Amino acid sequence: MTGPEVRSAGGTALLATFDSLADVIAFRAGLADAALPGVTEVVSGARTLLLRYDPTTTDAARLRSDLTRVTPDTDTIDAGDSEPLVIPVTYDGEDLDAVTELTGMPRDDLVSWHTGQLWTSAFCGFAPGFSYLTGSDRPLDLPRRATARTAVPSGAVALAGEFSAVYPRTSPGGWQLIGRTDVPMWSLDRTPPALAPAGTLVRFVVAGAA
Repeated sequence: MTGPEVRSAGGTALLATFDSLADVIAFRAGLADAALPGVTEVVSGARTLLLRYDPTTTDAARLRSDLTRVTPDTDTIDAGDSEPLVIPVTYDGEDLDAVTELTGMPRDDLVSWHTGQLWTSAFCGFAPGFSYLTGSDRPLDLPRRATARTAVPSGAVALAGEFSAVYPRTSPGGWQLIGRTDVPMWSLDRTPPALAPAGTLVRFVVAGAA
């Protein structure tokens, strides 16, 4: 992994750009051990990290220097680090049969693939509480639907590309729907409101399974 390209983003933030999402995840994990002084917020993207800082305790030049000393953690999916967030899923999504045809996997094998791995929230976007989850197993790299739906229901569990996600609210969407959950992914009554912010480990289980 090469070091990120770092540039200013306004007067109190730096934007670090990486070659891949895996590099973003590894570098963010390394930040947790580095404990950089003055950093007030880290926002993940598909290829970027935005680092906001308090100008009364650090400055852009010092933070740039601190970033060069961060050691990326490539072993970021470790069940021993913390208890994963468990999301029960009823696997009856509208696109489940289409996904089995696209992948050549029987339905039971697809469910086992989805539940048999740890997922990591790489970043949030699209809608409040929409977490882009990457798995520890091989990705299916599924295409999006040829035609997006105008309304995907809240709680729909979906796949697209290398990601899985849970729709936090009813919204348009073109991902492949494989199931549904009652777990609320976004609530203003929580701090933070997003249930799975970047870095959260997630495990899907079959709803009602013993």
